[in-house]
Amino acid sequence: MSEIINQWPIVAALIATGIFAGILAGLFGVGGGIVIVPVLYFLLQGFGVSPESAMMIATATSLATIVPTSLSSIRSHHSKGNIDLALIKYWAPFILVMAVVGSIIAHTVRGNALVLMFACIAILVSLNMLFRAGAPALVKQLPGKFGQGVMASIVGSLSVMIGIGGGTIGVPMLNAFNVRAHVAVGTAAVFGLLIALPGVITLLSIGTTPTDAPLGTWGLVNLPAFFLIIPLTILFAPIGVKIGSKLDQKQLKRAFAVVLMITGIRMLIQTLGA
Repeated sequence: MSEIINQWPIVAALIATGIFAGILAGLFGVGGGIVIVPVLYFLLQGFGVSPESAMMIATATSLATIVPTSLSSIRSHHSKGNIDLALIKYWAPFILVMAVVGSIIAHTVRGNALVLMFACIAILVSLNMLFRAGAPALVKQLPGKFGQGVMASIVGSLSVMIGIGGGTIGVPMLNAFNVRAHVAVGTAAVFGLLIALPGVITLLSIGTTPTDAPLGTWGLVNLPAFFLIIPLTILFAPIGVKIGSKLDQKQLKRAFAVVLMITGIRMLIQTLGA
């Protein structure tokens, strides 16, 4: 991707993405992928990469960035006591297994299907943020072991297929079952690591570099984008944690939801019009 690195607007966009993704990872426990995937998806197409290849590269690269970002976020949340270790202990095997299964499925389906899935999930997440910000829990407590296994499997499989951390799906799910907001965010940071690490390893093992991939792409991971984004996500994730403890999260969530809604609709229109 030497042509991207040589153009400052692209570099500036990736820097902004890294900062924003890092802050979001700490603020909402979303792993940053909800921002990184669409930015890379549209940027890569601007350099002649097909939409299908762009989505696969964006997904794998996003997962790669989530690994160190989630570690930074986990450290910050652990120091504040925001991680439910008992829940992690039970959910981890389900998430790990389904992350591998989801990666294999993502590699076999058409890229447009992944774009459509990402767009739909982005829109649903934005609607949840807009209309359920601060709303009471739907259920008083988490279900039994079987129900939690199903929940963990959904978080692991869907998240890895579209390159997002566990927070985008996991946080609203935990909130709906009356898990405290800060604990849900901190626990979801661990979900992100459990999803991204096996996911990116699987994609690197089975994935082949698309013929129209930009220079610097190893398997399905674009290394220049990874190395440009990752220092910023690591640096700004703890800042997001601090911001989250001081600001009104209702207003923050609603602002982010609007941006996410616009992104999801744009990707949906492009996919259905293809």
